[in-house]
Amino acid sequence: MKATQRDFPGAASKFARQCSIFFFCGPDESGAAAAADAVCAALPDAGERVELAGAELKRDPVLLGDEARSTSLFGDARHIFVRASGDELLDAVGNFFLGSGEACPVLIVASGATDKSRTAKLLEKRPDALVAMFYPPDLRSMTGTVRDLADAAGVRLSGDLAERIARASALDQRLALSEVTKLALYLDASPEAPKTADPAAWNEIGAATEEDGFMPIVNAALSGQVKRLPAELARMRELGINAVAVALAVERRTAQLAQLAARLGRSSDIGGLIDSEKAARRIFWKDERDLREQLKIWRGKRLDRLVARVTALHRNLLGNSQSAEMLLAQELAEIASHASLVGTR
Repeated sequence: MKATQRDFPGAASKFARQCSIFFFCGPDESGAAAAADAVCAALPDAGERVELAGAELKRDPVLLGDEARSTSLFGDARHIFVRASGDELLDAVGNFFLGSGEACPVLIVASGATDKSRTAKLLEKRPDALVAMFYPPDLRSMTGTVRDLADAAGVRLSGDLAERIARASALDQRLALSEVTKLALYLDASPEAPKTADPAAWNEIGAATEEDGFMPIVNAALSGQVKRLPAELARMRELGINAVAVALAVERRTAQLAQLAARLGRSSDIGGLIDSEKAARRIFWKDERDLREQLKIWRGKRLDRLVARVTALHRNLLGNSQSAEMLLAQELAEIASHASLVGTR
């Protein structure tokens, strides 16, 4: 079966009861991962999480079925979580259905895949499988998501404060949830005893904003500002900003550029597009100049290659946490160098 991004939140519990394998895809990796977490939380007995990599299952397509039908050391419940790219799980998913015996739930977050991919087509007509595709949110929809997350945590937010949290989280639902959770703990709020948050409380515990957080790093890399990037990376180390959070912010901006490039099509009127997006509140005014510059650089096949590199970077950082900062710096330096060469043409 298939679910849309809009109807998924209200049906997560139903899907968790009905399905045994879940395929979350689309350009919004953050939304897909958040959906996987929501299903996991709704499972009757999630038990132990077993994490597998898509590349590993591509090399050994039988492993997914074997792991899903094996038991933990103490016979407790378990579920499988897979982070994959594109269609690299096609054979593994096919083998999964060939196996016999009861299998534990399998949740797949497939960046770079869509609901038109072969794996999605294999799953979408099955009553025991779910395919859901997620698109990056704009500022307005992410602000609404932040307010929903806050309501669930017992935190009352004004629209302005919800928007600040959305921007500070780089429109990433996982980061936004983390900030709302911290705010609820700070206020001692709960659904049974809700509290109202004000800007002062947010200033005490909030994540770094665009001015002193990771967006300057993102913009330095994607705009080809090779002379500025080393200072931004040094500031990242000094402030202890998480490398994966920066990579997620790069991924979000890349997805945003892909959306804007799709709307632009073959037109060269970048200024007109940015003005209309700003008027519709789909982009924030502080991002206007950076988006203009970056859309001039990242178009067509060049943008496709950037999406693939950024997706690979995220997976690489998750698999090499001890070297994450160095790997991030190397990749951003290469991206900035390429962007600077394109920008000077």
